[in-house]
Amino acid sequence: MEVAQVTLWVVVLLVALALVFDFMNGFHDAANSIATVVSTGVLRPTQAVVFAGFFNIVAIFVFHLSVAATVGKGIVHPGVVDVHVVFGALIGAIVWNLVTWYYGIPSSSSHALIGGIVGAVLAKSGSGALVVGGILKIVAFIFVSPLLGFLLGSLMMVLVAWIFRRTRPKRVDRWFRRLQLLSAGAYSLGHGGNDAQKTIGIIWMLLIATGYSSATASEPPIWTIAGCYLAIGLGTMFGGWRIVKTMGQKITKLKPVGGFCAETGGALTLFLATALGIPVSTTHTITGAIVGVGSTERASAVRWGVAGNIIWAWILTIPASAFVAAVAYWLSGLLF
Repeated sequence: MEVAQVTLWVVVLLVALALVFDFMNGFHDAANSIATVVSTGVLRPTQAVVFAGFFNIVAIFVFHLSVAATVGKGIVHPGVVDVHVVFGALIGAIVWNLVTWYYGIPSSSSHALIGGIVGAVLAKSGSGALVVGGILKIVAFIFVSPLLGFLLGSLMMVLVAWIFRRTRPKRVDRWFRRLQLLSAGAYSLGHGGNDAQKTIGIIWMLLIATGYSSATASEPPIWTIAGCYLAIGLGTMFGGWRIVKTMGQKITKLKPVGGFCAETGGALTLFLATALGIPVSTTHTITGAIVGVGSTERASAVRWGVAGNIIWAWILTIPASAFVAAVAYWLSGLLF
């Protein structure tokens, strides 16, 4: 009886830690959803974060839990995960998020979590415990999602420029100030749908490992789903202001029409990835779309030095969070 009580206490603590990560994910990635709509002046920052947070939560009614299933069951072989692995994964992801938020670097919370899971599992059981197909699919989309965002963002920009080629710029600006509300809402919907499910997946992984959920269940408990969507929405409402400036102005200067095209291209990429059950980086996606929009004007419109620094952060995210997770996994043996 005493062992069950201790286990329950540890599970409750880790669920709370996962929700803290989910809140930080929204906080850290708020820039992805609001940077373009704030930098173009369509919404004030306080309006934008509430707007984005609302659509993060509404995503619970739109998307199937395909991404949660991938994270919960498609990365690590059954029987390997325990409370120490989950603790290490979450600490690795949280530490990396804090470091990149402090320095205003738009890195990926998603890949920080995946890196954390990989690092903790490697520390426990080695590479044989990982599901290679699942890992390769996620790694492939590190490159696919920004490239697809780039392609769709630039194509949208070219298409819009052709359609409105004979319309006065002021009129175009006025129309797209309204249309950007639709694109920002769509992007926030995609952000909530993909990112909240990653935390649902790791909590599901924990509940299966500790016997509080069946491995054959088609979905995690409803409180897990509702709690994660609410946490990411609240995190977005608090906003990660240090990153907004980098995303909205430092990469390239955006007008409402450019913001609309970037958000629409990014949203389409997220909808596709979520439908396929692939946990992608919303940060990578919107950055690729913003660069795609900027490059349609001229290559010099993009500050490639800033973009290069962001790419270095992307490359370092998984190994850095994996290293911290491995250390945290070892420390958790002393705590639990």
